[in-house]
Amino acid sequence: MKTTRPETDASEPGAPPAVAILSEVVRRRREDLGLKQAEVADLAGCSTRFVHTLENGKPTLRMDKILDVLEVLGLDLLVGPGRGRIREVTSRPGQSPQPALPQEDPS
Repeated sequence: MKTTRPETDASEPGAPPAVAILSEVVRRRREDLGLKQAEVADLAGCSTRFVHTLENGKPTLRMDKILDVLEVLGLDLLVGPGRGRIREVTSRPGQSPQPALPQEDPS
């Protein structure tokens, strides 16, 4: 029996909203840096297909490779108390982190 997941804007059918947020953050950062997917892949030691798949919201990917891509892009993955959601935050020295993307519906 197959379970259904909430619909998202991610290209991967059925990707959870958290994955859509991560994929959008990665894609936007890569584009802001003026890098091609192949360049990020070379720097991260993974395949271009992996970067493409990450940016398109596949919900099951290897965490070590995700972290390699985030490192190349100058992004951190922060973990703290919460409800298991992914949120993009921006912060400046002396300020509390602020959400930078629309947040998931808490229901």
